[in-house]
Amino acid sequence: MLAIVVMAFVAACGGRQEYLLEGKTMGTTYHIKVVAGRSFDPAAAQAAVAVCLERVNQSMSTFRPDSEISRFNALATADTPLAISNDFLRVMQTAQRIYHLTDGAWDGTVAPLVKIWGFGKDGPLRQVPAAAAVERARQAVGFDLIAIEADGRLSKKRPGVTLDLASIAKGYGVDQVAAVIAGLGFKDYLVEIGGEVYAAGQRPDGKPWRVGINRPEAAAAADAVYKVVPLHNRALATSGDYRNFYQVEGKSYSHIIDPRTGSPIVNHVVSASVVAGDCTLADGLATGLMVMGPAQGVALLDRLDGVEGLIVTRRPDGTLEDHLSKGMAALMTE
Repeated sequence: MLAIVVMAFVAACGGRQEYLLEGKTMGTTYHIKVVAGRSFDPAAAQAAVAVCLERVNQSMSTFRPDSEISRFNALATADTPLAISNDFLRVMQTAQRIYHLTDGAWDGTVAPLVKIWGFGKDGPLRQVPAAAAVERARQAVGFDLIAIEADGRLSKKRPGVTLDLASIAKGYGVDQVAAVIAGLGFKDYLVEIGGEVYAAGQRPDGKPWRVGINRPEAAAAADAVYKVVPLHNRALATSGDYRNFYQVEGKSYSHIIDPRTGSPIVNHVVSASVVAGDCTLADGLATGLMVMGPAQGVALLDRLDGVEGLIVTRRPDGTLEDHLSKGMAALMTE
C-alpha cells in the first residue's frame, strides 16, 4: 500500500467517534473511516459501499469476462459501437484528458507492452523481449485508437486495441465510495482503496486527516512513512516502481512502461504522488508522472489548477531526491 493513514485512532469527541469499515475489492483492500454519532449504522453503510464497488468492478474489472471492459476488449472488429454505462464513460473521459495532458505518457491501452515485458496478470516473468516482439505489441497501443462518443458508446479504430484501466479504476472507486458516504449525510470521512485516498472534512479532534506517503524503497516496511500530507476535501494517489521490477544481468526493469517508447522507464523516478480534487485524476496522473520524469512532470503539475505533486528520484549514490510542484511544499510535512 502506497499511502498510510497517520494516527489512525482518534478518541471520541463531543459524542462523535471514528467508525471503520473495511473489506476487499479490485484485488486489494479498502478502509473507510467515518466520523459520526452513535446513531451511525455501520452495516447499512457497508452494504451501500458494497453495491457501489460491485457496480465499479462490473464496469472495469478485466478479471470478469462479462464486465463492460472485457466485452469491449472482446470486440473483434473496428467501428463496432458498444454502449457503456455512465461509470465507464466518466472514467474514459478522464482517461482521455490524462492521455492528452501527459502527451501519451499515460495510456490505458498499454497492456500488450506490459505483458510482453513480463508484467502481465501472472506477475513478473523476468523476460526481456526481442525488439520485434515489442514493435508488434506497440501496434495495438494508442489511446487515440479508441473512439469515445458523448452519447455513451465506445468503438475501436483498430481491431487489436484493448483497455486496462487498473491505473485509474481504484481512484474512481475511491471517488464513488466517497459519494456514497456523502450521500448518507456524512461530512467527515476518509476513503482508501489500495493506497489511493480521498479525505473529507476533519477527524473527530477537528484536525485535518493526515495521510503518509510510503517510503519509496524496496526494503522499506509497508507502513514506513516518507512524507505526510494533511488532506481536507482532497485526494492523494501515489504510483511507484520500487517493489514491482525484475533484474536481468544486473539491469533493473520496471513494471512502469513508457507507451511512447515501448520500454520500461529509465528516468530514475521511484515514485510520484498527486494531490487533486478527485482521486480519478490523481490516480492516473501519478502513473503518467512516473513516465514523464521530474522536469516535465513538475512543469505539468504547475500548469494545472488545484493539482499538486511530488516526484521522487533516486540519485546514483542511492539517496532520494524530491521534486515538488509550486504548492506541494506548503502541503507536505515530514
